Amino acid sequence: MRKIVQDGAPVLREAAKPVPEELFGSAKLARLVRDMAAALDAQPEGVALAAPQVGVSWRLFIVRTDRTLPPLAAGETAPPAEIEVYANPEIVKTSRKRVRADEGCLSVRGVYGTTNRHERVTVRARRADGIRFTRGAGGLLAQIFEHELDHLNGVLFTDHAENLLAITHAASA
Repeated sequence: MRKIVQDGAPVLREAAKPVPEELFGSAKLARLVRDMAAALDAQPEGVALAAPQVGVSWRLFIVRTDRTLPPLAAGETAPPAEIEVYANPEIVKTSRKRVRADEGCLSVRGVYGTTNRHERVTVRARRADGIRFTRGAGGLLAQIFEHELDHLNGVLFTDHAENLLAITHAASA
């Protein structure tokens, strides 16, 4: 499993390179996606992860879509883990309306703030097998798309968030 790098790692401040054409459908890309999924699975509060967050400067992120769903009602069974892959993504459309939202990041542990993101975002990307697709989203998923694309451009949410708050967790006795 790959380790999630933290603020201060140079890879988090680089503009990531496109996933090379020859890697689509390859064992190497499939292994990276599996490694990223394992790293994300180990962080129950995480909903998405960009390749630079595991030290790989490629334009790739994954989303745990099952973690973007509303909380379960009593007695409901959690859906199975579901990963969506976004390789070489680009935002092709955004809403004019923006919304303020609380945000955090697995690469900026314990820091939270308020961001101003588009209410709706449409992304064009490729899956790991190379198939092209377009996906529109609102709410949390739109926020995730913008957050992860920021990572691919060397931007952390703390660069533009307001009301930053550092929370430290006391060690349990």
